[in-house]
Amino acid sequence: MTKAELVEEVSRVSDLTKKHSEVIVDTVFRSIIDALHRGEKIELRGFGSFRIRRRDSRTGRNPKTGAGVLVPAKRVPHFKAGKELRELINRS
Repeated sequence: MTKAELVEEVSRVSDLTKKHSEVIVDTVFRSIIDALHRGEKIELRGFGSFRIRRRDSRTGRNPKTGAGVLVPAKRVPHFKAGKELRELINRS
């Protein structure tokens, strides 16, 4: 599902205009991004949680030359699905 399809679905279910639905979807995404940027954890009960994980620096390899390359430490977003979401997906 793309962001445009999500906006379309919100618009259809809520009887709002596509413009209003787009503002809502953008606000939710921006709120999640801002909270992660501040180092906060986001928990959506039944859906899952978002958090930031830190990856240490490491030595990688340039696939073209085979030379070692230093990959710096970084923070990456991580999503863990909630129990209800996992159960809904695995239903037969």
